[in-house]
Amino acid sequence: MLEKVRKENPIVHCITNHVVSNFQANGLLALGASPIMGEAPEEAAELAALADAVSLNIGTLNSQSLSSMLLAGKTANALGTPVVLDPVGAGATEFRKNAVNKILKEVNVAVIRCNAGELAAIAGVDWHVKGVDTGEGDADIGKLARTAAKRLGLIVAVSGATDHVTDGERLAEIRYGHEMMASITGTGCLLSSVVAAFLAVQPENHFEATAAAMRYYAIAGERASRQAELPGAFQSAFLDHLAAIGEGELNKFMHEKEGALKR
Repeated sequence: MLEKVRKENPIVHCITNHVVSNFQANGLLALGASPIMGEAPEEAAELAALADAVSLNIGTLNSQSLSSMLLAGKTANALGTPVVLDPVGAGATEFRKNAVNKILKEVNVAVIRCNAGELAAIAGVDWHVKGVDTGEGDADIGKLARTAAKRLGLIVAVSGATDHVTDGERLAEIRYGHEMMASITGTGCLLSSVVAAFLAVQPENHFEATAAAMRYYAIAGERASRQAELPGAFQSAFLDHLAAIGEGELNKFMHEKEGALKR
């Protein structure tokens, strides 16, 4: 799928977080996708119609951006274009929680890509949220993700020390990545749009596309951590590894990593 993304150069329409839009666009370019970052309601539907996938992110949500997300999402649905929702800080405020519920009600979302705290908010599970960050809780993330995926009828992808991807039945656990990925803002936001790019070239299997995107991303982060110990250097190294990694390197890394985990 990675080489297919690079060959087909899918357009990903991102209505996203103002804090991370530059990093998100550069990350998509490093992957080999083509970002569109427009969010005005006057053009949201037109831009979505041009795209091969749509990524919606509520990180810096306001009434106008919510309207744009609904317009873009509905246009994407009408054209059979996959939609990814990143419910940033879904449990932090009622406005965010209500916005997520409205999007899920009015738009056919293919994948929710979130952290554990956001998943807990969507599922109505008690969780101590720290701003828009993950926060703390005791839930079984795999079980919670499966339940949410079944109830909502979509793929749930949860980032954390171990990533979880599920369609409600199958569950992929991805034990790659590095804690440095949480040291710079926007890694989760970029990941959601990377998932969208993979969905664009593998529309017939959202579960496999999402799991593949999450593996690729986590491996890039782990490899970047080996050459950068501080956040600024890590961000640059991470973008470089998103661009440099090929399928052969991914397969070799996974083979070696799985062998080490079994020992």
